[in-house]
Amino acid sequence: MVHFHPFGNVNFYEMDWSLKGDLWAHDPVIAKEGSRWYVFHTGSGIQIKTSEDGVHWENMGWVFPSLPDWYKQYVPEKDEDHLWAPDICFYNGIYYLYYSVSTFGKNTSVIGLATNQTLDPRDPDYEWKDMGPVIHSTASDNYNAIDPNVVFDQEGQPWLSFGSFWSGIQLIQLDTETMKPAAQAELLTIASRGEEPNAIEAPFIVCRNGYYYLFVSFDFCCRGIESTYKIAVGRSKDITGPYVDKNGVSMMQGGGTILDEGNDRWIGPGHCAVYFSGVSAILVNHAYDALKNGEPTLQIRPLYWDDEGWPYLSV
Repeated sequence: MVHFHPFGNVNFYEMDWSLKGDLWAHDPVIAKEGSRWYVFHTGSGIQIKTSEDGVHWENMGWVFPSLPDWYKQYVPEKDEDHLWAPDICFYNGIYYLYYSVSTFGKNTSVIGLATNQTLDPRDPDYEWKDMGPVIHSTASDNYNAIDPNVVFDQEGQPWLSFGSFWSGIQLIQLDTETMKPAAQAELLTIASRGEEPNAIEAPFIVCRNGYYYLFVSFDFCCRGIESTYKIAVGRSKDITGPYVDKNGVSMMQGGGTILDEGNDRWIGPGHCAVYFSGVSAILVNHAYDALKNGEPTLQIRPLYWDDEGWPYLSV
């Protein structure tokens, strides 16, 4: 049986998303097991936060106390323990956590995989198992193997989207046994700004009412209050595209309807994830808090859909 993210019968639209506690986060994703919520985000060994209600958050440590040795053959110049931009999915009774190993501004990168039977550290079966590399890129490649996101198509087939700058957002079919690229799977480019520096990254794909929605981040993160990050979206009837925005512009030609570009306090929102529980949905992302000198901060907000099936945030 396939599960995307098991949120049970939570109605996201009835919750008060005034988050509290330890909210420092960059590139967050969220999951829920039983009554407990979990956020995984960029940081030393992949940082974990936990919450009893989805609102009050506290640190819970990390996935890896030390980095797997295999990463050195792919990213030999990396000399610190920060792992980037995780994604998590629950498939056939196993949690699959994908993450990025790279150095800033280079495409000498690799996406890794870890698995666990549970997210609860109190469970005797709790153990993150290193499953090694998934896909990598080198300086001679025209793509960057970071920012992974796993999506299941309407037939239950898993796919991996990823990418940052270079040629843009990539998509590849996964093997259902290994959850790594299938033999002879073709690497497809599904979104590009169409001009240098091709500032597009952080894909996240969800399926709703017969459409695949591709959420991406445009422009530049990681500059605090000078960040220009923004969230854009397009959709397609086919997981492989073509994805177009509200105006019918292809995301291969710079298209993308802006969902959120921030405000005076919350600057540079981006690296988003989208989750459903019944008919309700939430958008999870980070933004830079102007009141805290640009500290990257977790945001969780209700995500609504208009009559034409396009997502929007409340005003």
